[in-house]
Amino acid sequence: MLKSCGVIVEYNPFHNGHQYHLETAREASQADVVVAVMSGNFLQRGEPAILDKWTRAKEAIENGADLVIELPVTSAVQSADYFAKGAVKLLQELGVSSLCFGTDSEEVLDYEQFARFNAENQKEINETFQSLNHLGLSYPQQMNEVYRLLLPDWPVSTQSPNHILGMSYAKENQKYTNPMALFPIKRQVSNYHDKELNGTKFASATAIREAVLSHQFEALGEVLPVETFNDLNESEPVDWEKAWPFLKYQLMVKSEDELKTIYQMVEGIEYRLKEMVLKATSFEEFVALVKTKRFTWTRIQRLCVYVLLQLTEEEVTQSWDNPYLRLLGFNKVGQAFMKQQRKIVTCPVVSNLKKEHQKIAELDIRAGFVYELISGEATKQDFYRIPHIKK
Repeated sequence: MLKSCGVIVEYNPFHNGHQYHLETAREASQADVVVAVMSGNFLQRGEPAILDKWTRAKEAIENGADLVIELPVTSAVQSADYFAKGAVKLLQELGVSSLCFGTDSEEVLDYEQFARFNAENQKEINETFQSLNHLGLSYPQQMNEVYRLLLPDWPVSTQSPNHILGMSYAKENQKYTNPMALFPIKRQVSNYHDKELNGTKFASATAIREAVLSHQFEALGEVLPVETFNDLNESEPVDWEKAWPFLKYQLMVKSEDELKTIYQMVEGIEYRLKEMVLKATSFEEFVALVKTKRFTWTRIQRLCVYVLLQLTEEEVTQSWDNPYLRLLGFNKVGQAFMKQQRKIVTCPVVSNLKKEHQKIAELDIRAGFVYELISGEATKQDFYRIPHIKK
């Protein structure tokens, strides 16, 4: 039996730190196969991926992953808890035995102990959360305050996104009868938000994207595997400014009542979106104009993805009840693992998208069409695409 370890990733883009993560995951868990659950063409913080999902899956398979599964858009573009819920569900569906994730925390933390505390004290956590509603905090800030009050020795910070995700993975994992073993690893050298290349072989994805979008490729060879470096040199990167005209069109032609049907369109924010889209000359300016204390930059970006894809509340919630495994890439070991685990998988497995899969993959197909429009590429994102196979 092949022993497995899962990683939950975005690879925007795939860099040396991700390669280190895959190597460390295999070593720490003593796994034979590393399974990556990867966001598709739209990402957790509410933005289009700089390279499409097929390119990023290929880079992962060429640099240490054995199997890449797509995290559907309705889980990928979400706050940490929902992102974790969707990703952990797919790993559990595959019967993966351990999970390795990066953390920004400087301390060695017992995430499994935190998850047990969370499960055993859910009523008190909910009551404390409700008691703080009057403070006008954003959801992450409010949850920080809850844990500060109930678990004062546990470090929590909205400035540590990988730590926050690690906590979410641990909480979600604890809900299963057979939870995966957890292996947190410390990020190397660069912090998540670092915007500068630091002269070492590790740099944050943020710094790398900044360099790519400003066409400063000379320093990237040190921090990227050759496959990623070549892909970025040969492709036109995708970002929100490229998507801005499409979003602007949607917001201008849709009425407030039509926008109300969009997932997470709450508290009358549709009126603010309609007002500010007429004033903004760029996506960055638009988000700055819309931003409030309760609607953070990231929350607005996610909402903009929902508008861009015209995702409704009903569509999103229905998709959560109908999981499927979309294979984006694998090698011989990953292929053998899928064959081994097929007998326990209860949801559809899709490697070559066909008409019979159209309903279950409808929203990801839609996301693919929109990404094609934004990127200006004629290459299809879903139909007529098969997983990258490393021989």
